[in-house]
Amino acid sequence: MKSTINIHVELDEEKMPETIEWNAPDGGVDGKQKAKAFLLGLWDGEEKSALRIDLWTRKMMVDEMNDFYYQTLFGMADTYVRATRNAELANELKEFAKSFLKKATDALKAEEENK
Repeated sequence: MKSTINIHVELDEEKMPETIEWNAPDGGVDGKQKAKAFLLGLWDGEEKSALRIDLWTRKMMVDEMNDFYYQTLFGMADTYVRATRNAELANELKEFAKSFLKKATDALKAEEENK
């Protein structure tokens, strides 16, 4: 059995992502879904290395990027505990995610106050 996930990226004249759309027909997501950013991580078992594609549109605001990273880190902790059953390290990652969001939010507020 095979499953397909489609990601379509339209670039602007500067070759920056203008729109990101995706669907996963086999997963019940038939219509095109819009996204402002995506992170794709793949593991190359032969090379023992991670491969990444990280894209975002100009419409992605800094506060959204902060939330996106927080939610991604938090979700990775859930995945990690399911894969390894190491709840202690997963909880450390969740605590880091919370600390990251607070620091990122505080930095953004300070930047806005200095404008």
